[in-house]
Amino acid sequence: MADKTPKEPSGAPFATRIDPMKGGLTSEQMHFIRQVELQQWKKKTQTLRTRNVATGLAIAAIVVGICILPGWSPQDGYTFYSVSQERIMDDLDQEAKLARMREPKTGAN
Repeated sequence: MADKTPKEPSGAPFATRIDPMKGGLTSEQMHFIRQVELQQWKKKTQTLRTRNVATGLAIAAIVVGICILPGWSPQDGYTFYSVSQERIMDDLDQEAKLARMREPKTGAN
């Protein structure tokens, strides 16, 4: 609503929206516009940074709550490590190769 002109001119000055790309602005005006945009950008990035930190802490708390807190023992850390090192898919692939080799050969190959 700030960019609309008043219906009845009251004689008081009002803010109008300008397009800095169309030209007609002095270098001082462009410098002021850049300063204002930079201040707005800094304010927005600070808000985003705060929001990102809060989100990261929430995710970390959920991970800690799920993985570590309920009855955690040092053996659990080793279990997580050993499960990540297992080669389950390799074992299944090896079993599938052996099963294919055991099947009777037909002339369709």
